[in-house]
Amino acid sequence: MTDPNLPIRVAALYHFVPFADCRGLRDPLAALCEHLGIRGTILLAPEGINGTVAGSPDAITHVIDHLRALPGCAGLEVKLSGAAEMPFHRMKVRIKREIVTMGQPAIDPLTDVGHYVAPEDWNALIADPATIVIDTRNDYEVAVGTFAGAVDPDIATFRDFPAWFRARRAALLGEGTPPRVAMFCTGGIRCEKSTAFLKAEGLDEVYHLRGGILKYLETVPEDESLWQGECFVFDQRVTVRHGLAPGSYGLCHACRRPVRAADRASPLFEDGVSCPACHAERSDAQRQGYRERHKQERLAAQRGTTHVGAAGAAATGEAGDDPHG
Repeated sequence: MTDPNLPIRVAALYHFVPFADCRGLRDPLAALCEHLGIRGTILLAPEGINGTVAGSPDAITHVIDHLRALPGCAGLEVKLSGAAEMPFHRMKVRIKREIVTMGQPAIDPLTDVGHYVAPEDWNALIADPATIVIDTRNDYEVAVGTFAGAVDPDIATFRDFPAWFRARRAALLGEGTPPRVAMFCTGGIRCEKSTAFLKAEGLDEVYHLRGGILKYLETVPEDESLWQGECFVFDQRVTVRHGLAPGSYGLCHACRRPVRAADRASPLFEDGVSCPACHAERSDAQRQGYRERHKQERLAAQRGTTHVGAAGAAATGEAGDDPHG
């Protein structure tokens, strides 16, 4: 349930629908968001729309009404939550090849996807020993929290999921009749493609959590929940907890990974420059560049402006190209 006391409304949204003219949709949508003071990212592609945006409750209601009025978008999936402060630096409406990047052009979620499971029915499904539960998210997301007993593919990006599954299929599924597989992701969009992919690979009993982890955390009471930890989100809140309350993690603005209090206490952590996870991945020259960028961001904040290079998390689901996942 969205906290009515929080001034900012955050909407994570997606819908698979054929768009013949993405460019014709982009400019009016970008102009509307600018007029309403909305910030975030919306991706448009021939396969549909995906995004996370934030603004006043009235502004978010207005933009959702606009999107649902687009041809074929009446069923737009939306998860609402709140924030104490604006979690995005600016507004971007981009045209992409895919609204969630899997790199499997033959997969079409509009024609064949897995069976949807409502949040209130999810516990019974994944508690059944006959169900294989797979977390389809990136490694740094899984590290923050996941469902008890879920398989972690340990992938860096969603593009790696098909290769991981094909390499692990025999060990994962065994021989004989394919088992029941249940998959989940942040907002549900990645599972639209991952379940379609598994069905194309010959599996029939494939299920996914409707509305993703966000809907589960919003719907299922904490004392009945099988979720462990927090859920990574692709904005400045970093993580959310049950009831979609703000989480406890910060963000490394160099590598975009979540950081705990213990990470911030490490000598390898420098705000805006490095964290224990990325320190060895960057050179001294890169860290100096991050240091200068962070300095300029602080100066811009003191002036009440936004530095042009400010690091804002991407729209939905996978940072960089998939806003809420």
